[in-house]
Amino acid sequence: MAAHSGPSLGTTLEPLTDTDLGIDLGTTRTVVVRADRGNYPVLGFADEHGDDHDFLPSLTALHEGRLIHGFDARDAARHGAPLLRSLKRLLASPTITASTPVTLGDRHLTVLEVLTDFLRHLRTRLESLDIDVSRSRVVVAVPAHAYGGQRLLTLEAFRAAGFRVAAMLNEPSAAGFEYTHRKATTVSSRRTRVLVYDLGGGTFDTSLVDVVGTSHEVLASHGLGDLGGDDVDLVTASMVLERAGVAEEDLSPAELDELLEQCRDAKERLTPQSRRLVAVLRGQDVVIPVPELYRACTPLVERSLAMMSPLVGRLDDGTPDLTDIAGVYLVGGASGLPLVPRLLRERFGRRVHRSPYPGASTAIGLAIAADRTSDYDLTDRLSRGFGVFREADGGSRLVFDSILSPDSVQASPGGREGTVITREYEAAHNIGWFRFVECAGVDDSGEPRGEIAPYQDIVFPFEQGLREEEDLRRLPVERRDHGPRVQEHYRIDENGLVRVTITDLTDGYSRHYVLGHRTDDVDTLPREQTT
Repeated sequence: MAAHSGPSLGTTLEPLTDTDLGIDLGTTRTVVVRADRGNYPVLGFADEHGDDHDFLPSLTALHEGRLIHGFDARDAARHGAPLLRSLKRLLASPTITASTPVTLGDRHLTVLEVLTDFLRHLRTRLESLDIDVSRSRVVVAVPAHAYGGQRLLTLEAFRAAGFRVAAMLNEPSAAGFEYTHRKATTVSSRRTRVLVYDLGGGTFDTSLVDVVGTSHEVLASHGLGDLGGDDVDLVTASMVLERAGVAEEDLSPAELDELLEQCRDAKERLTPQSRRLVAVLRGQDVVIPVPELYRACTPLVERSLAMMSPLVGRLDDGTPDLTDIAGVYLVGGASGLPLVPRLLRERFGRRVHRSPYPGASTAIGLAIAADRTSDYDLTDRLSRGFGVFREADGGSRLVFDSILSPDSVQASPGGREGTVITREYEAAHNIGWFRFVECAGVDDSGEPRGEIAPYQDIVFPFEQGLREEEDLRRLPVERRDHGPRVQEHYRIDENGLVRVTITDLTDGYSRHYVLGHRTDDVDTLPREQTT
């Protein structure tokens, strides 16, 4: 494949059809990259002054009773409009659903409504660049540690906004594509492993990727949904307020938004040689010595290093010389904070590489994945465990039944099958009530460990006479002798979503589910007997 040409802002493009796009929906910025004959230019978006940027701000504001987005939202907020920042952090909640409420000014919306409206705005901006979105092949991303609810919501919102989503990858997996595309010479038969460090605006991800030629296998992933550049901005803003002698509650929402934007801009201008950071608050120049800022932010970076440590232990199968590592790759806009590469180099030395386009690295990798002329291949894995709580001992207690581990393999966009689990048993109740959950993993005793997130409850009629009941949840669960033989079939699709088919093997009656939708009939398949 040809070498990457680098970001191209404001490029005049010929009208396009059947375009391959990578879209990175970021916490603070959304980046779009187009595949163009082996090159991957970043698309430019004009702000309210006509200046091009290599991103669209991931912002939503309420203006005259309607939602506006991107640069328009940023401009409206400067004039006092209610502003919604970092919607992606809300998506990271383990309890997220399409109906999770979002309040903006005097409007009460759902998270799916806001996200879909933002993506419709993105579609309009892309169509202004003569890109026919309806005919474009799009690959999008979510954090590697994303719960199933976030994956499904992201997919639903893109599709509702009119995008043809061909695949959804984990963000650090996409960045691994960009690494090997750009730095293929660092990968050899002796050094095949790449450790991706992805610190974005609101989330942190890290993945260990094994690379053989253009084939990528994700060995493991970890992440944090509450760590990113936003936290550095908040620390900086707190230091500014303290030095200025101003309490946060004394600021208007517009003043606080302006301060956070200043802190973000000042952070992004820092270089290894910077000695101070300056913000203006109510006409007063406030100076923050950079060493003091770094001391305050060091605990944040150390959280990311602690999350990486299990992967570091797998770099070289236990030996201390790290001979298997091709490189540690820093991506994500917040990795530009000079403190981050400094602390990483203390651990890994000269093998730490930072993408020259860290804010666009994921989107470039997504465009490589979307590129129909590319031969890149990916084997990805879940980053969470998955199981179900079941009754035991005649219904006297609940036990956790682990089904999928964090090492379970996702299907590939190219058609390779992901992990498939099939289980059969004699039903012992009139109704099967499956309480599916996600967790960090499973301990040696088989119990879930770490944070447990409800995934979805499914109710299935084991008793044939209940198949026409509209709401099985209203019925009592009763034990039965000699129930039908039941099969559960679990499959991980290419988007990291768990697809389940439950079948009564006595007559082939099945129901199909995509977990995370929070309804029984999520696959829009007829709820009738199938064979």
